[in-house]
Amino acid sequence: MGPREGGGYGGETAGCPSVRTYVVVLAVLVLAGLAGIRAWPRAPLADAASSSTSIHDAHGRLLRLTLAADDKLRLRTPLSRISPDLVRAFLLHEDQWFHWHPGVNPVALARGAFNTWVLGQPPQGGSTITMQLARLLHGGDTRTLRGKVRQVLQALWLEARYGKRDILEAYLDRVPFGANIEGVGAASLVFLGKPADALVLAEVLALAVIPQSPARRVLTRTDSASLAAARDRLAARWRAHHGIAEDQAALLAMPLALRSPAEIPFRAPHATTMLLRSTPEAGPRIDTTIDLALQSTVERIVRQVVRANERMGVRNAAVMLLDHRSMTVRALLGSADFRNAAIHGQVNGTTARRSPGSTLKPFIYALALDQGLIHPGTMLKDAPAHFGAFAPENFDGAFLGPLSAEEALIRSRNVPAVALAARLADPTLHGFLRDAGITRLADDRRHGLALALGAAELSMDELVRLYAMLANGGVIRNVRHRADIPADTSERRVLSAEAAYITLDMLRATPRPSGLAAGMVDGGPVAWKTGTSWGYRDAWTIGVFGPYVLAVWVGNFDGAGNPAFVGGRVAAPLFFRIVEAIRAQQPGLPEPSAVRPAGVIDIEVCAASGDLPNAHCPRVARTRFIPGRSPIRVSEVHRAIDIDVRTGRPACGPIDPRHVRTEVFESWPTDLEQVFREAGLPRRPLPDAACHPVAGRPPSITSPLKGVAYAMRGERDPPLVLAATSEGARRLYWFADDSFIGVTAGGEALAWSPTRPGRRTLRVVDEHGQADVRELRVIALP
Repeated sequence: MGPREGGGYGGETAGCPSVRTYVVVLAVLVLAGLAGIRAWPRAPLADAASSSTSIHDAHGRLLRLTLAADDKLRLRTPLSRISPDLVRAFLLHEDQWFHWHPGVNPVALARGAFNTWVLGQPPQGGSTITMQLARLLHGGDTRTLRGKVRQVLQALWLEARYGKRDILEAYLDRVPFGANIEGVGAASLVFLGKPADALVLAEVLALAVIPQSPARRVLTRTDSASLAAARDRLAARWRAHHGIAEDQAALLAMPLALRSPAEIPFRAPHATTMLLRSTPEAGPRIDTTIDLALQSTVERIVRQVVRANERMGVRNAAVMLLDHRSMTVRALLGSADFRNAAIHGQVNGTTARRSPGSTLKPFIYALALDQGLIHPGTMLKDAPAHFGAFAPENFDGAFLGPLSAEEALIRSRNVPAVALAARLADPTLHGFLRDAGITRLADDRRHGLALALGAAELSMDELVRLYAMLANGGVIRNVRHRADIPADTSERRVLSAEAAYITLDMLRATPRPSGLAAGMVDGGPVAWKTGTSWGYRDAWTIGVFGPYVLAVWVGNFDGAGNPAFVGGRVAAPLFFRIVEAIRAQQPGLPEPSAVRPAGVIDIEVCAASGDLPNAHCPRVARTRFIPGRSPIRVSEVHRAIDIDVRTGRPACGPIDPRHVRTEVFESWPTDLEQVFREAGLPRRPLPDAACHPVAGRPPSITSPLKGVAYAMRGERDPPLVLAATSEGARRLYWFADDSFIGVTAGGEALAWSPTRPGRRTLRVVDEHGQADVRELRVIALP
């Protein structure tokens, strides 16, 4: 029989596809499947492994390298951040045909198998980079035939699912360098102290040969010649494939300088620990604002000062250095020794909340400047005073009488600061701190006026932020610890630029501690303030110099007091040692905070009173003044009185001018007259005569305070203290509503216990009929 119609021998039968068609269809399906597998969305292969975190300073220098979740030193490093030479070196050394094979190099695999299983030679290279990655990912004994076959299948599956770049990146992240070190990112930092994209050719070639024998070539260091020889062999191959420039050849001739894994940096431990705790998913890299050079300077000086003062019980300190222009932390030391458990060294003293002592006083004066209560030359009273039940004392237990606001701040007098704080309104000191973002403040009624002396607890971080606000012209901004995230640009004004400038200018006049009075390296000014907490638990010094705010704390984290913990005694010397070292390290620091606002002018005032000089003021002084805001009046301290030279008494009635001379007397309130007497500097009293009695200014009630409610609980309540100042009056008469309470001599206080709650009107009248009135609200509590 002949062939069927429409076909010949070996051709398609009607309706039946040929074998070739099946093959084509199968091939298309396989290719489509592989394309689908490759295109299926999945995370990068390198992301499957946990990563260490490398933390760097502002200039890229390594501060710390953490362990990954599996206790490996493995740093996720994308190919874009690996030196291209390093990638080429690994390909040249491990797998030249990487970009062309499907995961397995049949020639290399056959050669390795023949040498091992036929000739009985030691196992040698036959695995591709993909096969090595398969072993790193899945383990298994690749020395057996079964293990090798499994490795080959896994490599083919990896190539089917991932691209070459993904596989190469994952391999370079996992390639073992001995001990717990994996990947070129970690190895580059551990052995060379550099990121993987900053290596020169000599370092590249050395890293590429370490994984073949890390124990001999790096970890034990028993055979340093092995690493050099392996690198030289790879260098010869590199020269044949890529060539070597003369400068690179010179570097190859130099000895290798690899660091031991034990030398991994652990710098700025409090700062890095704080950042790691605040960012649980930190990622493979954190760039801080720390300047390692400044950090090292601070650490060195703190160690020296603590060691030198151990006999005084000084064992711990914390320091924070901030560049107020960018609000970046340049150095942070949470304790004197992070590893010293005896001093709780791992506690971060810059975030711990402590009593700030007198370091809040500058903000009382700044608010008083803004509210028109004072200018720097305004005379304040440093005399015994009662503010309800609160009777503040000065640190030295003495009183100095009248002194200017600037001197009161410089000398850190408690009584004038509390008196000013009592006059603040909208905002008070408490309200100002709230507006500035200070957290965890108790209710204003709980702190009361003691807040002026450090009754609240603030962190060093918060205090530095407040002083940076002064340096930034009254604008409060957030502190930055990281350089790798966008800066927080939120800001708000809490003080006028004029008040901030004048406050800092007053602080610049503070004399330095004994032994540090000489000028600094370049003579730059320092605006600074000390603080000492109750019970001598905390010693502070905070100040502004150049572009920096520097805060220093000395104390114990367990709260134990020490009479040596006085701000001016232990914290200030440490503060100025650091300032001097930084000025020497960075000569010519700019002084941006020293620019005077246009709204500040200089005026002349009477030196004794701080008011405009009258005709009888013997001495004037210059002070800063904010027109339209600072208080001003003509001085009344100096008064001219005609004296009859024949009697030495004021001249009364018509008298021959030849028998009259004019003398100038000082008129002071009674409480200040008492201070002068106690200091052995009594003032000549104003003369008095029946023909024209001399009356000074009307009395002024100083206690109780305005706008304060007093609680009445029962018979055991302490009495209220009634006090007033007067000039030229010997007796003061006190009334509650229309009832007479008692009489006091000028400058004395009177104890009074109200018998019923409600609103009461207190009135004090002097012997000349001059009076002052104050409303009082008494609340009955159960």
